Amino acid sequence: MATINLSFEEMWEKIIACDSAYDGLFYTAVKTTKIYCRPSCKARKPKQVNVTFYLTMPEVEAAGYRPCKRCQPERDRSPQMDLITNVMAFLVEHHKQKLVLPDIAKQTGVSPFYLERLFKQMTAETPRTYLEKIRVDKAAHLLAHSEKTNLEICYEVGFQSPSNFYRAFRRIKQCSPSEYRLMAHTNPKR
Repeated sequence: MATINLSFEEMWEKIIACDSAYDGLFYTAVKTTKIYCRPSCKARKPKQVNVTFYLTMPEVEAAGYRPCKRCQPERDRSPQMDLITNVMAFLVEHHKQKLVLPDIAKQTGVSPFYLERLFKQMTAETPRTYLEKIRVDKAAHLLAHSEKTNLEICYEVGFQSPSNFYRAFRRIKQCSPSEYRLMAHTNPKR
């Protein structure tokens, strides 16, 4: 299984946003309750100091945590879901690279047509739109936590052109990168 390289802050942002795009890529374990959840769990959010993140279900269960009864992270485990989770982890880890569907499919050992159809069936989006979302999420994190220019961030997160970056960012975040940075600096909880 592929692993992902997200910082604690990035994972924390995903659980606060209840972002289902990261389900299966990591699990949130709450030290005080000994329960673990998916990133998209709608249960009340714990204090940040009480949270530990694990990348796999066996790892979190070996640490002594039990699954949340609300989001039921242990269900929906099938070979198809494992394949999609591996593809999602691959996309998160390789978001900076120029990726096309045949290359992604080659990594998984299935045909591009089957991969796109299964990915859409399991996630309600295509691998390309998922990759765009990952890139925009990374860009939003950099906009809020760095002083890099929009153009530097555009290329750092894997977009091939500024116009695609601005278009995707506005579609996903409903504002421009500059507007997002301004809001992030005036409202640090965003």
